[in-house]
Amino acid sequence: MTSLDLQPARVSSAKTALGITFAMNGLAIAGWLARAPAIRAALELSTAGFGLLLLCMTATSVASIPLAGPLVQRIGPARSVLSGGVAMAAGLALLATGTLAGSVGVAGFGLLFCGFGTSTWDIAMNVEAADVERRLGRTVMPRFHAGFSLGTVGGAGLGALTAAIGVPVGAQLYLTAAAIVAVQVAVVRRFLPHVEPEPGARPALTAGQAWREPRTVLIGLILLGFGFTEGTANDWLAISLVDGYHAGEAVGAIGFGVFVSAMTLGRMYGGAATDRWGRVRVLRLTACCAVAGLLLVVFAGSVPFALAGTLLWGVGASLGFPIGMSAAADDPVRAAMRVSVAGSIGYGAFLAGPPLIGFLAEHVGVRNGLLCVFGALAVGLAAAHAAEPLSGARPGSR
Repeated sequence: MTSLDLQPARVSSAKTALGITFAMNGLAIAGWLARAPAIRAALELSTAGFGLLLLCMTATSVASIPLAGPLVQRIGPARSVLSGGVAMAAGLALLATGTLAGSVGVAGFGLLFCGFGTSTWDIAMNVEAADVERRLGRTVMPRFHAGFSLGTVGGAGLGALTAAIGVPVGAQLYLTAAAIVAVQVAVVRRFLPHVEPEPGARPALTAGQAWREPRTVLIGLILLGFGFTEGTANDWLAISLVDGYHAGEAVGAIGFGVFVSAMTLGRMYGGAATDRWGRVRVLRLTACCAVAGLLLVVFAGSVPFALAGTLLWGVGASLGFPIGMSAAADDPVRAAMRVSVAGSIGYGAFLAGPPLIGFLAEHVGVRNGLLCVFGALAVGLAAAHAAEPLSGARPGSR
């Protein structure tokens, strides 16, 4: 997105700022989701009603992703991240107000803002991360996504702590909103400078052109396959262990903890593996790892083997999404639109996955319902070759 030659210290500063941004994004989302029971109770909603309320955020988030690309292309990642963060903060403030007032309408309006904010924030920070990665000459995108995972753990812990000590949910949401704005205003100043294309340079893509690119669509299918694999574990792994193995809730929590830890570690150290063996080979290896883990979870027959399966599943799900984002952003001039289009396809998994598994679970049980993940992984594997770097892409992205 820029053509400036920057000092290594400047790029390193942007890398640190991005790590904070990814972590803050995860904390902002998980922090309020951890207080979901309190929000549901304050709004006096049934489980089904609260599910419809959550759809305000999920559907808006997915619908907003195609809009994020043109925005990032026009004003740059830094201002786009700040815009998304402010929208997210406004949404959390409205959610807090709706919760305190017992107004479902205000809370739902707030979640619409949250949906737009988180999608804009997400696409913009991934475009910036790809630019930093390109300048460093080595794979670091997975580490940024590990930062997001750590942020979700921190957000969940914050929610649990505030609930335990009796902090009202409204107060937590207001404070989180203020923290988002304060942190983002501080860190985006350290992002790489956004430079408009020089006269005579290749024009940036339009959305229609990006949607007609086979490689971009295939990368979207990589994101779809691995995103479905990750999202299914997030939503259903703990329940599948408890219901499928007639175990206590602690087993479900331990299994989910093993999955998240394995996925985070995979992202922390997967960049070196990607530089050594290349994107395509790593995608295929991690997909096979996820298949092995899923087989153990579904068919092992005992809790210890199932827990071993959650570890393999976590490692297998760890690198598909960040590698796909890097691949979509190989060309800095056209990165914003390609990341937006690929993300539009990939994030559909997080919208369609939970209800699909729930529908199957009603008929065949949760454990057997997880088998549809094999189909998603097959899609990701079939499209993996599209992650091969474009000619002239940065070193280390073989």
